[in-house]
Amino acid sequence: MLRSKVLFFCLLAACALIVTGCGGTTVKRVDPSEEIALTDKWNATDSRLVSEEMINDMLSFPWITRWQAGNPRNPQPTVIVLGVRNRSHEHIAVDTFVNDLRRAMIRSGKIDFVAGGEERAAIREERVDQEFQATAETAAALAQETGANFALSGSIDSFVDQVDGRRATSYQIDLRLIDITTNREVWSGQKRIQKFQERSRLRF
Repeated sequence: MLRSKVLFFCLLAACALIVTGCGGTTVKRVDPSEEIALTDKWNATDSRLVSEEMINDMLSFPWITRWQAGNPRNPQPTVIVLGVRNRSHEHIAVDTFVNDLRRAMIRSGKIDFVAGGEERAAIREERVDQEFQATAETAAALAQETGANFALSGSIDSFVDQVDGRRATSYQIDLRLIDITTNREVWSGQKRIQKFQERSRLRF
């Protein structure tokens, strides 16, 4: 009886190895807008959908209509992104999320956007270099930047609840828009995503 059980498990293991060895790897092109969720981690679809939804919400608040009414010659306020902090339990490509926010703002046609951080520093360095290297007709003039009227910043947090191979992961994204002149917070947005992952209990 013992020998038959041992033989059975040996055959089962051999079959598993054969199936694994015969399995190949296939690669195919897919639509970039199609979500392929292999895990419950933050992914490119989350980044795109959250950025679009939050910017749409931001533009629905009264701050922009007040700006347009008070600035008829310059109806498009200028926004700078100061940064988004990743305070979640996993590595998140924050730069990708910030780029998605930028695209959503520019696509709206209601906001002008100016560069900040390392990108702004590099552009300023290039302008200074042009003062010495480029002709007077083609060199970009100094002190001609467009100043930002509003600053956007925020954070990404996560919460994980796990038991017996089942895991629920929640992401909370908070963004706020500050009037740079008055330091008033004119908009505060929050978006939550919850994902559920369950591992199969079938093991060999």
